[in-house]
Amino acid sequence: MKFLHTADLHLGQIMYQNYSREDEHSHFFDQLKAWCREHKPDALLVSGDVFDIQQPGAEVKRRFNEFFVALHRAFPQMSIVITAGNHDSASRIHADNAVWSLGNIKVVGIPPSKHCLEEGDGWQDEYIVELASGYVIALPFSVAPKGEILQSLLNYVSAKNVDNKPVVVMEHLSVTGMDATGHGTEIGHIETVSAEELGSGYDYMALGHIHRPQTIGHLEDEHEEASTYPAGVIRYSGSALHVSCDEKYPHTVSLVEIDHHGGEVKVSRLRIDEKRHFYELPKEGSFTDLGDIYEAVRNFAEEQETAYFRLSINYDVSIPSDFNQQIYNIIEASGKDIRYNPKIIWPNKPADMTEAERPVFDVADLQQMTDPMQFIEQTIGSYPDLDLDDLRAAFKEIEEEMKSLETKTR
Repeated sequence: MKFLHTADLHLGQIMYQNYSREDEHSHFFDQLKAWCREHKPDALLVSGDVFDIQQPGAEVKRRFNEFFVALHRAFPQMSIVITAGNHDSASRIHADNAVWSLGNIKVVGIPPSKHCLEEGDGWQDEYIVELASGYVIALPFSVAPKGEILQSLLNYVSAKNVDNKPVVVMEHLSVTGMDATGHGTEIGHIETVSAEELGSGYDYMALGHIHRPQTIGHLEDEHEEASTYPAGVIRYSGSALHVSCDEKYPHTVSLVEIDHHGGEVKVSRLRIDEKRHFYELPKEGSFTDLGDIYEAVRNFAEEQETAYFRLSINYDVSIPSDFNQQIYNIIEASGKDIRYNPKIIWPNKPADMTEAERPVFDVADLQQMTDPMQFIEQTIGSYPDLDLDDLRAAFKEIEEEMKSLETKTR
């Protein structure tokens, strides 16, 4: 069995609330298409976080459709399996699965319910893709416990697998022992499960969620072009693009070959050529003079045609109120496609000036919050002088005024 494993496409991502990444994603899909042509895989697996937000715009959805329809037309014999991640809306992803099935594409958004275990066999077929060369168990992101459900699926496949074909599982989660370097935790908290909780009977687990490519238990192998392991491999392919400037490691797509169930698993790392790289200025240390910062940005814009960058500045440098606008003006004057991350690094910020520890939220939790007070109440520790009663009264007054205006316009 031979397949390509990728994840965390984050289609529709807008960097720093300003920059579309549409051309970067097109560049990635061009490479993916070339690898499909070169290696002729039996399947392409996309393990979650297809979109960057749960309600992507029509243009983003159109591009998603175009990307995968083009892959199917170019390689009609190749199966494509796509699962939802925590950034995706499970129901929206799942809604078109019947249409996608006409093109040899399996889309799974809604995870199995724990009640499935009480219903006997049959439900498992919704999550299993049987290829001529092996089996794929496709599980989307779920906050529910996964162990029993996954083991039920593995047992179900085991009973069918009389020809000893390879068995692959797709999941979107964090496994104990993974390296989350560069994976932002400001919004999405990282909860882990142990490898033991994920059951037994699979040859390869194709994971999404953590953006750094890695094989669990073999982090030292990532500099290798290819590695061979005994069956039972757990691997993150890594994200398709550098999703933040903290992801300074190479990003890859995994080409996986498995000879038979319980046999050897060969993982080849196909290095993704990023259309637009991330840089920090200066290359070493941090800026200590305002004039040096402006000069460095001018030089950077002259040297690069297109890139992202952020600045590291000593905390004692006096920054004017229009500093970011000055940086944007320099970039605009260059006429180049230079993209600025306004989140400055302050390497020598005094300890007593650091931000208070904040509660962290899962992306899905934030996107489903409809009452602003719900968020404020959970972050009140960061605003000790805030009077919640006054704030509630203010929101109530605004709500009543909005209702009044709505009634008048009818």
